[in-house]
Amino acid sequence: MGERPKHRPRTQAKALYDDRYVYVIFRVEDRYVRAVAQEYHGPVWKDSCVEFFFRPGDDLSLGYFNLEVNCGGTALFHYQKVPRENVRIVDMADMQQIEIAHSMPRIVEPEIIRPTIWTIEYRIPLAVLEKYCKVAQPRRGVIWRANFYKCADETSHPHWLTWSAVDNPTPDFHLPQFFGILEFM
Repeated sequence: MGERPKHRPRTQAKALYDDRYVYVIFRVEDRYVRAVAQEYHGPVWKDSCVEFFFRPGDDLSLGYFNLEVNCGGTALFHYQKVPRENVRIVDMADMQQIEIAHSMPRIVEPEIIRPTIWTIEYRIPLAVLEKYCKVAQPRRGVIWRANFYKCADETSHPHWLTWSAVDNPTPDFHLPQFFGILEFM
């Protein structure tokens, strides 16, 4: 999205589900890795960060979640019906139910400039999502709309990468009309 960055870390994402959770794992082959945000709901997108924006169903008019996690495991989690309007910050009690595992230390400063592989994985309780909106229960054939992102706004090599293409000249992940289709199997 935007100009093609010189640094494009290879990023893989996988999503799974069961009756109670949605599981997401990211694996990033990176360089220029940094994490300084320590507060939940802080500016994690400025760090080496992976993001899962999703509508738990296929009707984008009902809003979407954005779960953003820096390489140190610090997260931001919001729900919004219209991009950047009436943003509902996910309550801390709900945040604490999301188990996050990370392979990097919580703080990565100074920036790591050598090739580094890092991972983020978490499980989101469907019961938490249901507090904020109607959720299409994952099962075979159910469709959610989503996008996976990799960014690093304030590292020495900023970049904004997407799974589902976003046709926008400047970086903006809050464009649900470009969310791809996740069909549960």
